[in-house]
Amino acid sequence: MDKVLIKGNEAIAEAAIRSGCKLFFGYPITPSTEIMEYLSKNMPKAGGTILQGEDEVASINMCYGAAATGARVMTASSSPGFSLKQEGLSYIAAAELPVVVVNVNRSGPGLGGLGPAQSDYFQCTKGGGHGDYRLIVLAPSKGQEMYDFTMQAFDLADKYRNPVLILADGFLGQMMEPIELKERPAVNLPAKDWVTNGCRGRNKRKIASYALTNEIGEANCMYWQTKYKQIKEEEQRWESYQADDAEYLLVGYGTCGRIAKSVVINARKHGIKLGLIRPISLWPFPENAFKRHISTVKGIVAIELNAGQMVEDIRLAVNCKIPVELYNRQGGMLPTETEIFQYVSQVFNLKLPEEG
Repeated sequence: MDKVLIKGNEAIAEAAIRSGCKLFFGYPITPSTEIMEYLSKNMPKAGGTILQGEDEVASINMCYGAAATGARVMTASSSPGFSLKQEGLSYIAAAELPVVVVNVNRSGPGLGGLGPAQSDYFQCTKGGGHGDYRLIVLAPSKGQEMYDFTMQAFDLADKYRNPVLILADGFLGQMMEPIELKERPAVNLPAKDWVTNGCRGRNKRKIASYALTNEIGEANCMYWQTKYKQIKEEEQRWESYQADDAEYLLVGYGTCGRIAKSVVINARKHGIKLGLIRPISLWPFPENAFKRHISTVKGIVAIELNAGQMVEDIRLAVNCKIPVELYNRQGGMLPTETEIFQYVSQVFNLKLPEEG
């Protein structure tokens, strides 16, 4: 097993190649551009093709066409570019096509800045395009997860015939870490008996989402919601850290989850029973992670790089039975361990280390 020092963006690209991805369509935008650069150099060596579309709209629709043939296909972008892909993503979800999408979140709104942010949470988890559809959303917190989750994303996309999103941020995409280049594990996946790859010797197949009557439209919507319910039941993912006996919980994903773990370690050294729940699947949101804590935890603090978005899902997950507060930074700024610890101590009236 090889171990290399590479950027998080490059880890995603290498994992895509080793997952059998043969087609990439995209448009460069900081801080995700290294994904496209790495694939431009290395995907052709593995028998794949990469094409820079004239813009993000063209690129996501190229993914639609390629996925319909059964090929493994990926696109990547950052926040403003990801916004341009929303209509195409709605069509892809409705056509039930397995496409892997990467959003290396930068700050906004508008052109914003190049720093890390989590302000695309709503857009990614609630469906940024039109209609009632869902993306499976995975949130890595380190370089190794950028690699591992990308491999998982391709398998999940094929399993459920649904687009899967890797939601990272500018910090994770640019940071260099040692990565183990694992081989893709063998997974039993359903046969692709729906692909449009030529109909000689069989009946024609059609991939489309247009409903000619309202009755057909409702039946389609009910079918999709049944699938989303299955995903919600089977694919909730999270990491619990020091949460078994916790009196207070931090909740953070991605970079914030990584920082929050250090806060928990420090708090435990001072006798404060602080724990962490780090959502790995942002949709489906890991509601099950909170059920056992509703009667024991006194308070929760959500750590986010936005104005407060995931905090709403946490409050729903605990049925508003636990106080849920928010500590946030914006505009590309990251919180420090000290800031978070001081906020937790203040909002829950805990004894600071210097006082005892």
